Amino acid sequence: MQKSIRPGVVSINRISPRRRIFFEALNPYFGYFYTVKKSIRKAASLFQDIELVETDEFGKVLLIDNITQIGERDDCSYHEPMVHPALCCHPKPESVLVIGGGDGCLLREVLKYPTVTRVELAEIDHGVIQFSKKYLAAIHRNAFDSERLHINITDGRKYTGEHPGEFDVIIMDMTDPFGPSKMLYTSNFFRLVRRAFRNEKGIFVMHSESPVSRPAAFSCIGRTLRSVFSHVNQLYLYIQMYGVLWSVAVCSTTVDISLVKQSSIDRTLKKYGIDDLQVYNGATHAAMQIPYPYIKKLLQKPARIITDNHPDFPDDFIF
Repeated sequence: MQKSIRPGVVSINRISPRRRIFFEALNPYFGYFYTVKKSIRKAASLFQDIELVETDEFGKVLLIDNITQIGERDDCSYHEPMVHPALCCHPKPESVLVIGGGDGCLLREVLKYPTVTRVELAEIDHGVIQFSKKYLAAIHRNAFDSERLHINITDGRKYTGEHPGEFDVIIMDMTDPFGPSKMLYTSNFFRLVRRAFRNEKGIFVMHSESPVSRPAAFSCIGRTLRSVFSHVNQLYLYIQMYGVLWSVAVCSTTVDISLVKQSSIDRTLKKYGIDDLQVYNGATHAAMQIPYPYIKKLLQKPARIITDNHPDFPDDFIF
């Protein structure tokens, strides 16, 4: 019989005596850990510290300011739901704006759609792009080399406001709402997003925090989005590399992705020749939209609309 660790006690030395243990807090009261074999590369951009590490569980992992961004064995759990529900439900996605996402993984998924003729990347940190080009090609699959891609080293909010009426789909892949990023979580910014749609069929996608680890932020983001968009469909998914149940919001003034049938999703993926997905298809499109009863109750509670004048969240924390 295998000898087990005593319940309630984690002996880090017994788990991995020759490994660096990487801990990440999800709120002030709990978090998770994984083991790191070695640090592959470190760099410092104008804005952030960047590190690529080799791990036992996820393979290569990108850390920015010591926070997990992507793991090569689990990135599909995040990036597929951030891209495919929107692009499958839009009648003909041609022009796409990606805000943030300097690691290139969202670009990889967007570029699978042959209808997409123009992808604009608005990323403030050129250092992340350069680092990702050099060391993450196996993950983003050389997405930065596409002739359909235009890279804009700029603030995502500024770029969105300067390009009204241009995009079919806008996807925001930002860090959690603290520091400069928090101004991309306000109703003021979401109105700029709506104005940047090419027509009423435009779709906006962003992560909307965890209903488990940051329930107040999750509720506030949902309430703020609903103050701007007629349809806000939140997807619920467990992402191992983030250690918790997560959520993604798909928003539009006219498109309600909950009304798109499973069979239609599968036909669209087949039509576009997309057959390499790991977590998204017609069945999971429907399944990810079903909230647990406790999430329904959470969404019914009062929550504050986040504005430029009051951009902080009730459960902000910094270690």
